[in-house]
Amino acid sequence: MVYKSNYMYVNLPVKDLNKTREFFSNIGFEFNPQFSDDKAACLIINDNTFVQLLVESYFQEFINKPIADVTSTAGGIIALSADSREHVDELADKALAAGGKQSKEPKDHGFMYVRSFEDLNGHLWEIAYMNTMPPQE
Repeated sequence: MVYKSNYMYVNLPVKDLNKTREFFSNIGFEFNPQFSDDKAACLIINDNTFVQLLVESYFQEFINKPIADVTSTAGGIIALSADSREHVDELADKALAAGGKQSKEPKDHGFMYVRSFEDLNGHLWEIAYMNTMPPQE
């Protein structure tokens, strides 16, 4: 039997929850108030995928080791798809305007276009458009 989850929650530690909420709101994301409070904000990626942004002290309650300093080391990359190259640019530009940092130069692989940024807490994000249509002849 292959395991299939109905929902996916990524949990990330954040230093300042209010600034982090504002950052992602400025990009265009919404939050689920049912799973948000003064310790956590539930960022909606889509109907089945969410990012729980947890203040560091609350995040620490779920782990038995130190929180990684992702401002100086990579702890992972959250990669999201976009509907078009223009949508990639729109989201990445909004992230940079909201205070994020470009983490890598844009990459155009022909079939895939990717922009990368760091959020206010140093977490790495990629926005990608993949052209899955066969080349026109």
